[in-house]
Amino acid sequence: MTNPSPEPVQLHLTPVRRHHWMVRATHWLSALLLPAMIASGLQIYSAFPHFGQKGNVSPVPNPFDSDRFGGMPEWARLGGWLGGGINWHFALAWPFVLTGLAYLIYLTVSGEWRALLFRPRDVPRAWAMQLYYLRVRREHPPQGKHNALQKAAYTSIVLLGALTVLTGFAIYKPVQLGWLTALFGGFELARYWHFLAVWVFVGFTAIHVILVFVVDPASLRAMFNGWYRGRFPSHD
Repeated sequence: MTNPSPEPVQLHLTPVRRHHWMVRATHWLSALLLPAMIASGLQIYSAFPHFGQKGNVSPVPNPFDSDRFGGMPEWARLGGWLGGGINWHFALAWPFVLTGLAYLIYLTVSGEWRALLFRPRDVPRAWAMQLYYLRVRREHPPQGKHNALQKAAYTSIVLLGALTVLTGFAIYKPVQLGWLTALFGGFELARYWHFLAVWVFVGFTAIHVILVFVVDPASLRAMFNGWYRGRFPSHD
């Protein structure tokens, strides 16, 4: 099958207001805090790069296990040693959580959550969008402010953020919050889910940045100044 020709780009020449200042502020705060959180977390992980008891085979799949991996590179870690990594991680954790809460409060109060929430009826639209990205479908599926795949990604990332925070508390206070730690399968599994979430965040961020530049570069400018002049609607 030959790749179909992409549809012509049709720009909306009149700039329209797309992002509230709260969305932009929480977006860029998260963009600054998340890499530092990940880097300090990798520093903590490097102190014991293994899941399960020391000397035993890891009970979960982990390509970064100390038995098979030479260790996280120094450039990817923040803190210099275990204590430094912990200090950075805790110093950044609360601003990260508060930024996420501010974003969720704004979505709730403004009603903008309706444009972001992925619903069962979005499944066929998400599949159509995926076919378009794979160049199997020629026409761009109709969309509002966000297409169905974007809705799936943004809904999932909120759930992932909640998982990250809860597993973080579970391994931070495994005695005081024993019920929460047990909910995730115990300390080692809670630590594993927390670690796994890191790589989902990394994958999401990489795909997000690539698609911004490849599909809709105008959306990057809108995330700075709030105004959008591009090929897609700014309202549903």
